[in-house]
Amino acid sequence: MASEYLTLERLNIHQVTLMQCGFRESIECLARHGVAGTTLWLDKLDETSLDDAVSIVNDNGVRVDALCPGGLLTATKPSAFTAAIDLNRKRLDQAAALGARSLVIITGGLSDGDKDIQTARVRALAGMRQLVGYARNVNVKLALEPLHPMVCGFRSVISTITDAVEFLEELDAGDVTGLAIDSYALWWEPRLHEQLVKVAPRVLHFHASDWLRETEDLRLDRGMPGDGIIDNRRIREHMEQGGFTGPVEVEIFSRKDWWRRPCDEVVQTIVERMEVYL
Repeated sequence: MASEYLTLERLNIHQVTLMQCGFRESIECLARHGVAGTTLWLDKLDETSLDDAVSIVNDNGVRVDALCPGGLLTATKPSAFTAAIDLNRKRLDQAAALGARSLVIITGGLSDGDKDIQTARVRALAGMRQLVGYARNVNVKLALEPLHPMVCGFRSVISTITDAVEFLEELDAGDVTGLAIDSYALWWEPRLHEQLVKVAPRVLHFHASDWLRETEDLRLDRGMPGDGIIDNRRIREHMEQGGFTGPVEVEIFSRKDWWRRPCDEVVQTIVERMEVYL
């Protein structure tokens, strides 16, 4: 078992888990249940002004651990690539204003008509290089998140822990970069647990949900921890063996189920299950 039971102080419920809510409603719901932290979903953040967002999270006493998702740096058109860099700099400024530790980065997938995944990875690396100095200046880290290979075409050309570590080593900016480990994306990896112990010092964020055995959508049918086949407690245990002490972020994309339920039911279910499944 993991070294200790998860507490509300260490629990983070990712704002995307409450997609049925507006920005303010989601933060107020977390506060009602004593949840200490969240990761802000950028589409939700864009629903309100930055000043209002800062006031809402501060007034409710909810800690912002990260903003998500940044990156998307694989555009083939120079103008689109430049626009992505500019947008990520804006996101870093927003993260700094909200007191967030990190901007979670997914590389982006392949552009329409592009079939060269290696070159797409090179573009993503070049894009992150352009963000490193800016991130350092605003004191926000870049947390690279590898995603499941089935979404490689349109979300991320980095799919494994090994690829992500090699990517970060190419950047050579360990003071301002790290990993976001998502159990939904990585539970299938061979030798997962020994890899987690090894990379734990690089891990900034741990995202947890469940893989439903008969999933109906690769991206938008995530399960509540305990409803599927991922052993999130064991994953946390192995990262903690390597030194990870960060928050556990429940991140559930669930278009047909949890996004249709009252937000209080969703949050209460997570809180009730966290000692057993997280």
